[in-house]
Amino acid sequence: MDSAGHERHRTAGAAQAAPTELLTHRAVYDLSLAETSQAAGISGVSGRMVYEFTGGPCEGYSVAFRFVIQVSDERGQTRVTDLQTSSFEDPASKAFQFLSKTYVNRKLSEETRGRAEHADDHIALDLKKPDEREVRLSGTALFPTEHLRRLLEAADKGETILVADLFDGSETGDKVYETTSVIGARRDGPGSPGEEDAGAVAKIGDHPHWPVTIAYFDSESEDTGERMPAYQLGFLLYDNGVSRRLKLDYGDFELRGNLSDLTLIDPVTCKQ
Repeated sequence: MDSAGHERHRTAGAAQAAPTELLTHRAVYDLSLAETSQAAGISGVSGRMVYEFTGGPCEGYSVAFRFVIQVSDERGQTRVTDLQTSSFEDPASKAFQFLSKTYVNRKLSEETRGRAEHADDHIALDLKKPDEREVRLSGTALFPTEHLRRLLEAADKGETILVADLFDGSETGDKVYETTSVIGARRDGPGSPGEEDAGAVAKIGDHPHWPVTIAYFDSESEDTGERMPAYQLGFLLYDNGVSRRLKLDYGDFELRGNLSDLTLIDPVTCKQ
């Protein structure tokens, strides 16, 4: 996620450290409005995000994700959006299955389902919803768990920029995002928690972490000037894959996500 070629030298300790296995876990984030512009017309936001990461290195990884947010406008009207997704990525990150449903005020608004597989210089996509069709996506976009691993590998090597295309089955199910990740300096230990995430941070353990910001660009955009990201995601990323202190920037408004609960889940062990 590296065309810019920027990197920094690792410390001696970081150079000797091997990447940690991804932690299977369930993380709950409480969402609140951090900033908003007058143009957005938003008076308040509340919500919750739940991310469950299960499986193991030999069986592959599954993700169950739910994002529920209530937005109030200046006229006193509210809109509740409920995004529910589930996905499975095989151990080699060769194939990726996904299902996504979006409800607006409890009514189904969008549904996406399909299976994507790497094939030579492209991704073969078998899409079932919103319509049934086969799609050839050019390039070698990464799937989500593969992208996370590349990000952790880059951070462990002391690299500060990672550029990669990403396919996660979002929106219409055939969208590829161009992403640029900016990785900050390594920080040892879990960091200083706030009152709202102290209990959850204690469960992370003594793992190093990095501040990361990922900008997502629409690969189909025809904008020839200075490109603006569709949205940006900032967070603290631990070497076991856990994230906290989220910042979701949608342009007109920005959300803050505090890690309020963390449940550790036993991984699926490799068969002997």
